[in-house]
Amino acid sequence: MLSKKETSLILDKLLLNWPENTIPKIKNIKAYEIEKNRKLLIHEGNFAAVLIDEAILPFLGNNNLVESFPYVVVDMGAVRYICNGANIARPGIVKFESFLKDKIVIVKDKDHQKPLAVGMSLCDSEKGMSMSKGHIINNMHYVGDKFWNLYKVLKI
Repeated sequence: MLSKKETSLILDKLLLNWPENTIPKIKNIKAYEIEKNRKLLIHEGNFAAVLIDEAILPFLGNNNLVESFPYVVVDMGAVRYICNGANIARPGIVKFESFLKDKIVIVKDKDHQKPLAVGMSLCDSEKGMSMSKGHIINNMHYVGDKFWNLYKVLKI
């Protein structure tokens, strides 16, 4: 269980990068450390986030929460690479929603529109659309990673 001070610091960080309507009113958070500077944050089973160094990202299993963030859609050929941790590159992106550089972006697959990954944008969406190659999003959390598997084991 995180202290009130640590919880307060996390909520302050959420205010910087998360849409205002997504920030929960919480008093205590459980933190499960996966490895150094990488934690799964959970509050009463209805809120989960991923803490990587200083970045706090929405947990992919929180569908309602994930839908509040901008996204890109990738072709089906990119899915297996993304689900193995690859960064999201321009050739695989088939649709952009508007976002700024250094912001949280969700990655969805073309056929099912399911969230596959979440990461930080390396450029804004307008620049990304004009590129023909290069990385657009730094993949930080994806389906099948250590956070995903820990959450399944905890059965929250």
